[in-house]
Amino acid sequence: MNSSTETLQAALDYRFRDERWLQRALTHRSAAHDNNERLEFLGDALLNLVVADVVFHDYPKLPEGDLSRLRAALVRESSLAEIARTLTLGEHVQLGAGELRSGGFRRDSILADTLEALIGAVFLDGGFDAARSLCLHLLKGPLAELPDPAQLKDAKTRLQEFLQARSRPLPDYQVVTEEGPAHRRHFAVNCTLGDDVLTTVGEGASRKVAEQRAAQQMLDLLERAPRPATDQGRLDHA
Repeated sequence: MNSSTETLQAALDYRFRDERWLQRALTHRSAAHDNNERLEFLGDALLNLVVADVVFHDYPKLPEGDLSRLRAALVRESSLAEIARTLTLGEHVQLGAGELRSGGFRRDSILADTLEALIGAVFLDGGFDAARSLCLHLLKGPLAELPDPAQLKDAKTRLQEFLQARSRPLPDYQVVTEEGPAHRRHFAVNCTLGDDVLTTVGEGASRKVAEQRAAQQMLDLLERAPRPATDQGRLDHA
C-alpha cells in the first residue's frame, strides 16, 4: 500500500479490504481496458439512491419536482467535481498519455466519473452501508448548504410561476436571429408578455440558453416593478 493510496483512503474515511477495487476505480478508460466505467455506472445509481433517501426524509413537505431539483443540485457533474477536488482526486486518477497531455486530471467529467466509480468500488468491497456512509461523508458540506428549492428552478419555470400566480398569460418566445456556422451558432430570442408591452432579448449559443436568459431578464424587470392598485393586480411599467 503506497502513501498516496493511504492518503486517499484517509480522505474517504474508508479503508479497502481488497485494494484492487480502489485501483480499478482510479483507472480511466484511456489508461487500460480494465477501467472504472462499470464502477461509475454502479456508483451513480448508489449516489442517486442515497441522496433521494436523504432529501425525501429531510424535506417531508416538498413535492416531487422540488425533491428532484435538490437531488440534481447535489449529484450534477460540477458539484461532484468540486468534491473530487477537495480530495485531490485528480492526482490519483490513472490516465492514458493523451488525456494526461490534455489535462484530463482537471476535467470535471473525469473527476465526477472517478468519484462515482469510488462509490461503486466501496459498495463492492464493503457493502451498501459502507457505500451509503461514504456518500454521506462526501456530501456532508453540500447537504448542509442546500438552497431553497425555489432557487434551483430555471428562469423560464420561475417566470411562468410568477405570471400564473397573478393570473397573467404565459410569455411568448421568438427567435430573432440565428447566426454563425454549425459549430458556433449564436441565437437571439425575444421574450414577450401577451398582456404587456414588455419585451426582453436573450442571447446564447443555443436557443435554450437564449430563452433562459430572456426569461431571467423579464423576471428581473417584473420583480423590480411597483405593483399598482388595479383590480387585476397588473404591473404598471409606464
